Amino acid sequence: MITIRNKEQLIKNGETPLNQKARKLALESLEHALKTVDPKQIIKSKLSLKNSTLHINGYSFDLKKFKNVYVIGGGKASGTMAEALEHVLGNRIKSGFVNVPYGSKHKTNIIKLHGASHPIPDEAGVEGTRCMLEIVENAKENDLVMCLISGGGSSLMPLPRGKITIADKREITNALLKCGANINEINTVRKHISDFKGGWLAKKAYPATILNLILSDVVGDPLDFIASGPTVPDSTTFSDAVKILTKYDLWEKTPASIRKVLSDGEKGIIPETPKADSEAFKKVFNVVVGNNRLASQAACEYLKSKGLNTLLLTATLEGEARHIGTMLASIAREVTMSGNPIPKPAAVIAGGETTVTVTGKGKGGRNQEIALAASVKLKGMEGVVAASLSTDGIDGPTDAAGAIVDGKTLTKAATLGLTPERYLAENDSYHFFSKLGDLIFTGPTGTNVNDISLIVVL
Repeated sequence: MITIRNKEQLIKNGETPLNQKARKLALESLEHALKTVDPKQIIKSKLSLKNSTLHINGYSFDLKKFKNVYVIGGGKASGTMAEALEHVLGNRIKSGFVNVPYGSKHKTNIIKLHGASHPIPDEAGVEGTRCMLEIVENAKENDLVMCLISGGGSSLMPLPRGKITIADKREITNALLKCGANINEINTVRKHISDFKGGWLAKKAYPATILNLILSDVVGDPLDFIASGPTVPDSTTFSDAVKILTKYDLWEKTPASIRKVLSDGEKGIIPETPKADSEAFKKVFNVVVGNNRLASQAACEYLKSKGLNTLLLTATLEGEARHIGTMLASIAREVTMSGNPIPKPAAVIAGGETTVTVTGKGKGGRNQEIALAASVKLKGMEGVVAASLSTDGIDGPTDAAGAIVDGKTLTKAATLGLTPERYLAENDSYHFFSKLGDLIFTGPTGTNVNDISLIVVL
């Protein structure tokens, strides 16, 4: 079971009984949300095998009609998904190859789990992706390819197009991550410099049948953007990719090999990513098995069961992290002052994925930055907590999943000489909360459905 490792200490940090109660409720609701989107639970609950027929979300696949069942995929949760799938299908799986983050400790008997880098792709990821393509390109019309896709799949399944090197791809990925581009924009570029994403996997697997099980980490679950949509028709173009790089003043800084591929694509010299009219997609079945809404609703239901009035504000949250933190804290103040949008005791949950435009030289993640910004607005309030967590357990380039704050956070910070505005300016939320002891630690969770931010007002 996924847990918050330092939960008891985080509760004690509340100092007053009411703050401790609010912290306990917030942290337990986040644990409940993580448990709900544990891929093992999801796969085992949504997939069923009766006799020789596999049932999933209204689809049925008679495995007797397929000569071979292959498994491929990649993402932060794909190792857990592979474990669970082996539990359901066992020896019906002929073979498989799945790229997972380095250090993953999942164990499978048939499906090979291959370590690769995230969020910046590496040669090991390329090697693993080529192994997947070898499987699908040899698959026949009467074979079933099961694809396990989760957040992080774009980085973990790299296959640069043309003469683009992995170093070039790493350079542009890093630049996009730092400039404030959202995940849809980043993946638009990724799809057009890849021979695997943007529908190419489906094209290369045809005429085999593909069943794609997706754990979504993209706001709103647009299938063509989750892991850059390897089995989905691409709705974007080379021109879109160029516009994004131009928008963030990256075009002139982009490696020449990438600019050539994108320019050639715009001119029609090389083919566009596969579109909806391709025959290949008639044999592809895409199923979202878990997403942020599922996790956010679980947090909401848990807090409601504890007697709180609850509101799921959104499961499609986007925007600059620090602005979202200020907004959530402002809602907490409004609840306290007027009972709007819901009366106390209250909890407001917002799920999605924010962005951080990095201007400082500090260390942190979007969830820690949300919490830091919220702490400024919560100053002096009693029985009010804000917490934000990345469901994969890794918030930005840190070992923390997120952070938690209350009305006394800034008072305690002042005694340590910590100024929140300075740490925000440096994008250094990790060191701010590290000194306070208010970082949330789960370790890698094996799941990934974006972030959950919430406020509790008692």
